[in-house]
Amino acid sequence: MKTLVDKYTFLLLCVLVSSSLNAQCKYKNTAFKAGESLTYDLYFNWKFVWVKCGSTHFKIEKSTYNGKEALRTYLLFKSNKKCESVFPMRDTLVSYSTPELVPLYFRKGAHEGKRYTMDEVWYSYPTANKTVMKQKYIDPDGVVLNHQSESIECVNDMLNILLLARSYDYSNFVDGQRMYFKMVTGKRLSNQVLVFKGRTKFKANDGHSYHCLVFSLLNDKDKKKEKELLKFYITDDKNHLPVRIDFNLKFGIAKAFLLNGNGLRNPQTSIIK
Repeated sequence: MKTLVDKYTFLLLCVLVSSSLNAQCKYKNTAFKAGESLTYDLYFNWKFVWVKCGSTHFKIEKSTYNGKEALRTYLLFKSNKKCESVFPMRDTLVSYSTPELVPLYFRKGAHEGKRYTMDEVWYSYPTANKTVMKQKYIDPDGVVLNHQSESIECVNDMLNILLLARSYDYSNFVDGQRMYFKMVTGKRLSNQVLVFKGRTKFKANDGHSYHCLVFSLLNDKDKKKEKELLKFYITDDKNHLPVRIDFNLKFGIAKAFLLNGNGLRNPQTSIIK
């Protein structure tokens, strides 16, 4: 059951990074710091009834990669006991990036039902305008597939896209504005498009109501057949916290609501008092 790309492109959340002709794209982080920890309640639509089916945990930590300073981003999706008998799920994503948010490594292990798959990506930058990606994918039968891609544009994985998007400036965005980017997994390099849907208010599971920015993530295989993969809400302040994510999955609809957040970098000025 293919749910991963749909889910993660979530926290994936915010994918507002337009590609440029500089492969090793560097960005200034203004939204988060090492030590940030977020928790979400996860719900599934089961036979027209919304059921709390698990939790999602997101952490950013200070680390090293190949002896150099790096940020380690960690994301876990886990089903609760109520849903284990119907559809057990434990998906873990880990990425490393430089302090300037240049991607270095990505791994996604997905245990969903009776299936287990794994994606891995190693990045290298042989020249200033080229990104080389060594890719590895293990399918549900345990078959290992190796691949290598190159690009002269900015390329990011699911987690690194989230970090970039949270530092983006949305002040001049208008309804319907579209943003394009390239995303890599263990077996492919694909195009995605994000559409700004405007501003609204939303009450999260932490008890607070927020001023939010809303985005819709679409596949970009064919503009005549664009399909919404997910819709997400981020706070309209410097943190750009994802407070709600709606997933359109093959087996139904899922939603994640922010339960709590710790170690935030900026004041939460989007809270409605």
